[in-house]
Amino acid sequence: MKEPSSSPGRARARKDARGIAPDVRKRRERRALLGLMAATAVLLCAAAGLRALMLGRPAEEIGGPYTLTDDTDHVVTEQSFHGHYTLLYFGYTHCLDVCPLTLATVTAALDRLGARGAQVVPVFISIDPARDTPARVHEYVTSFSPRIVGLTGDAQAIRNVAAEFHVMVRPRQMTAATAGNYQMDHSSMLFLMDGRNHLVSMFPVDSSAEEIATRLRNLLPAQ
Repeated sequence: MKEPSSSPGRARARKDARGIAPDVRKRRERRALLGLMAATAVLLCAAAGLRALMLGRPAEEIGGPYTLTDDTDHVVTEQSFHGHYTLLYFGYTHCLDVCPLTLATVTAALDRLGARGAQVVPVFISIDPARDTPARVHEYVTSFSPRIVGLTGDAQAIRNVAAEFHVMVRPRQMTAATAGNYQMDHSSMLFLMDGRNHLVSMFPVDSSAEEIATRLRNLLPAQ
């Protein structure tokens, strides 16, 4: 005896192991995907707007004096880099994606420059003084390259240097579950400063290593 065939209506009504019908699950997945795409578009638009705002500022408005602590626990000011080009990036060691990708890209870009890469000191400035001690920053930056100088400081010192470079910093709302493991929203831009701490150029963090290396070749003084 043949088993009765299932009607299309019954097939649509079947549920998965979680008790959700396939058509309902597909609608939910589609809504979730659309929501993710919309959120991504908003973030990209915000990043593009911030980039346009930053790039539109006069060079003399970006950068200034600072006093911080390096990853070997020594006091560092902008004068510590006098005579050397610096490539500054503001981030934090608990960052999940943009910060590690940016530091890896900067490292690769400077490697592509060969001997000329020694003209630039890559500097990572933490925006998370509550968690980023000098020891923590040292462990973090050296995992990418021994040439990266990590800087941190107390909350006021970080606010001051962020203000000098017009960097937005905003901790995300914390809950009991995320306390101690919170994420932070912040501006993402690379700042190339000359040997007198004057802005030379800014690089979007979505630049490739080759793009950064090419621009540096054109911006650095000939050896």
